[in-house]
Amino acid sequence: MSTLSPTDFTATAEGVAFYRAYDRVLAKWPVDVTSIDLASIYGTTHVNMCGPLDAPPIVLLPGAGATSTVWFRNVAALATRYRVYAIDLIGDSGRSIADGQRLLSVDDLMSWLHAVTEAAGLMNFGLVGHSYGAMIALSYALREPDRVRKLALLDPNSCFAGMRASYLARAVPLLVRPTEKRERNFIRWETNGQQIDEDWLDLLACGAAHFPKAKTIVPKRPKRSELEDLAVDTTVILAGGSKVHDSGRLATDIGESIPRLRATAVDGATHHTMPMSPAAELNEALIKALST
Repeated sequence: MSTLSPTDFTATAEGVAFYRAYDRVLAKWPVDVTSIDLASIYGTTHVNMCGPLDAPPIVLLPGAGATSTVWFRNVAALATRYRVYAIDLIGDSGRSIADGQRLLSVDDLMSWLHAVTEAAGLMNFGLVGHSYGAMIALSYALREPDRVRKLALLDPNSCFAGMRASYLARAVPLLVRPTEKRERNFIRWETNGQQIDEDWLDLLACGAAHFPKAKTIVPKRPKRSELEDLAVDTTVILAGGSKVHDSGRLATDIGESIPRLRATAVDGATHHTMPMSPAAELNEALIKALST
């Protein structure tokens, strides 16, 4: 991983390759895209937007390293009903620049997301998160229930159950010493060799190996009592083939024991094929989860 600042990174060969890959994936969005940079005390947050200006807003949070571009197979369906705000997580791979106050705690992370949505003029919105983005989304909904209209969590890890030891055994070495080859091999292992968009995989692998990321702030798994008090209508969309957890068992546990939560599993999906594949099934589940 690079020790450069995000600003200096843009001038390196790795930075040029990363941002070219970013633009290639963003070009796959089959809708008109408007991009803005929103300032906060933590730096500048990059947001890719689409959909009618007067439609109900939804905010999309990607998994770690995936960038906001990852929603390229979802935005066309979502933009028929919603104004979509896809965010590059600050301190992570993407076009957001963490050159302000450092995020040192979950409180800071929540403050960042609150500031970004306020800067975008969003007082009440649907919130969608995948993987690490789902952890952020759930934590925010627990703290700010009046601002989150609907919550959709895509294969959330460490929100309702721990991660499988076999997944952690593969993931930890990648986190300790990331390389492009390790990232690619990890994704191919978790997705069982399913076809993954090569441009997006290039972006993910380049970012994992070279992007100057900040320390990841990880929200704690909520206590059962906190989840029972969750005031936001929430749908958990699990990947049927996820190697992060036992999705069938988790869906049953959520459905039977936690009010306000609905759980469904999408066959053919794994943790890292989401949110790209299987697109039709995922988009149907997302629209159902976000509908009023």
